[in-house]
Parts: sequence; structure tokens; C-alpha cells
Amino acid sequence: MRFYIGSGFKNCELVNYYSKILEKNGWKHTYNWAKNISNDETIEDLIKYSKLEQKGIIESDIVIILLPAGRGTHIELGMALALNKEIFLCSATKEEFSIENTVNFYQLPQIKRLVGSADDNIKQILNMVK
Repeated sequence: MRFYIGSGFKNCELVNYYSKILEKNGWKHTYNWAKNISNDETIEDLIKYSKLEQKGIIESDIVIILLPAGRGTHIELGMALALNKEIFLCSATKEEFSIENTVNFYQLPQIKRLVGSADDNIKQILNMVK
């Protein structure tokens, strides 16, 4: 299974954790943007990384979005929706899905919303995708 993980910069360690566990289960990460984070990025770097992220989403079978998300993450979610990817929206708490905090697109029926620890969410993804 080929996967892409979108999230905010503050979740880099969590992105790498999900990736490590899924890869141990034989899955292939199409592009791990969290390995390229730096404080010295130029506009040219951002363009290059955006193209790699877009390619990673296109080549994936599933897209996992880890909440809380950043601005770019919502663009990744939009690409995944437009490409009819299987989408898992993962949060450690139910608060991300409360009416006060949610995004209307999170409610679309093709999005699977998971709430729990990283290990719980990964286990659910592995069980739901065969």
C-alpha cells in the first residue's frame, strides 16, 4: 500500500512515527516531507518541495492527515479529495471534530475520522485497509 501523510510542521515527529510503523508493515511512503524541514528554505526550495508533495499525493493509494493541521495540510487534503483518494483524518482528541473547531470538509462521507493515540489510529488504518 502506498501512502502519503500530511500535517503541520509541528507534527514532524508524529509524521515520522506513522511512517516508520506503516513501513514496518510493508507499506511505501510516497514522499516524506518531514525529512526536509529546515529554517533556511528559499522560495525555490518551497516550489521544489510542493511539487514533491503533490507527486507524493498523486502516487499514493491513501492519504493520512494528522491533526492539528497547518495551512498546507488543507491544500493536501483538497488534492486528496479531488483525486478521490482514501483519506484518514487522525486526531488524538475529539476536540478537532467539535463544531467549534472543525472544518466543514472534515465531515465529508469519504473521510474516515479517527480519534485516539498514534498507535490506536495506525492500528485502525491497518485494519481498515486491506
